[in-house]
Amino acid sequence: MAHALHVQVPIDLSRHKGWVGGLLERALGATAGSRSAPDFEALGVELKTIPISRTGRPRESTFLTSIAPRTLADERWPTSTVRSKLARVLWVPIEASPDIPLGRRRVGSPLLWSPSAEEDRALSDDFELLRRSVSEGWLDGVTAHAGQFLQVRPKGKNAAARRWTPDPDGDESPARPRGFYLRARFTAGVLARHYHPASLS
Repeated sequence: MAHALHVQVPIDLSRHKGWVGGLLERALGATAGSRSAPDFEALGVELKTIPISRTGRPRESTFLTSIAPRTLADERWPTSTVRSKLARVLWVPIEASPDIPLGRRRVGSPLLWSPSAEEDRALSDDFELLRRSVSEGWLDGVTAHAGQFLQVRPKGKNAAARRWTPDPDGDESPARPRGFYLRARFTAGVLARHYHPASLS
């Protein structure tokens, strides 16, 4: 795929986070770029790659969107950015075993997916729990352990990066940028329900 698009394949992804997703966006004609809209705006479809092991298990959590603490307080699940990202997703499994060179990794069969009513309720509960903590100024106190399927984690390549963020006292203090992520256990469930069970054991 990279060869067909005249794109150089990096040796590894240590300094090229998001390269695989960007390659697929280019190959498939995604239009949103860095905007908060779904990748395929006319279709309302978000593209998400899932790096998987040889047994078909997701190897990491999935980034959804950056957190803007000042605006998150006014968001509600039905109209939230997170829910819009998950309304209709094209999941694309990608071989990600460390022993397979990046240029030789295969792209799996994609899955066009929308959350079930049960999944939507569970994600809504997580979102409200996390939204309340962040909007009350406890961003630095929200760990990746909070939330059943949805979690808040630091975002960005530079661990020293900080942005001014409201704190519990109503003032502002520097905090590391955060983002909403889907836990690997959630995407593992999606894969297990839609692909051959033997490949996900």
